[in-house]
Amino acid sequence: MTDYPITEESGFKYIELGPESDTPLVLLHGLFGTASNFDEVMKYFSKRRRVYLPLLPIFEMSLRKLSVMGLVEYVSSFIDFKGMDRIDVLGNSLGGHLALLYTLHHQQKVRSMILSGSSGLYESAFGTTFPRREDYEYIRKKVQLTFYDPEITTKDMVDEIFNVVNNRAKAIRIVKTAKSAIHHNVADQLYKIQVPTLLVWGIQDTITPIFVGEKFNELIKGSFLKTIDKCGHAPMLETPGEFNQILEEFLENLELESANSEKGIEQK
Repeated sequence: MTDYPITEESGFKYIELGPESDTPLVLLHGLFGTASNFDEVMKYFSKRRRVYLPLLPIFEMSLRKLSVMGLVEYVSSFIDFKGMDRIDVLGNSLGGHLALLYTLHHQQKVRSMILSGSSGLYESAFGTTFPRREDYEYIRKKVQLTFYDPEITTKDMVDEIFNVVNNRAKAIRIVKTAKSAIHHNVADQLYKIQVPTLLVWGIQDTITPIFVGEKFNELIKGSFLKTIDKCGHAPMLETPGEFNQILEEFLENLELESANSEKGIEQK
């Protein structure tokens, strides 16, 4: 569980931190990810800018509507509800997939997109079924595959996922969302993305391996790929110091370019 307070308002659950800023940072978690995966990102960036993390309603949304596009609509509604006109959007795993689809449909609202271990091109997590879901040790080893260092895996992480996959109603929702992600491969749409894009990949990511990051880099024009060694599928959780430094440098460069552009316009 995250240490940050969760607000419930108008059908949304979310974390909101930091001072007002022209371009808030919106964080999107993965299928098995939780708000706590972004704790260090929120702590670091909320010192000087507004940060939002909407909790994806994977277990609350109606089964009929539950899909990748249903979740994108939820994110879009949340962004509109909070009155955000221009955002930097960061997604990990399924959250990256949602960031991609949101950006494809709302490029006028996205200043930049940051993807880490994103789905959308290649999927290799639990698959679309849960063999041996009642085997705690099996689930523990699956969770450990998220990280380069298996010792990062805590009992709370394993307990949370074990409880999800052994709850029939929740397991059905996880499988439905995972299948939807596979069906929404975005390879043939990535050429449309025109916003500055940062890709941050763990070199030892076994869920969306490094070749996936390289393929995103190839297909998204002008994107930047940064790799982190001794790091798996969740860099913001496993190597938060290096991840935050890479992200800060990217955002600072955007702001510098924007300031220089405005200065050039004024001089004209």
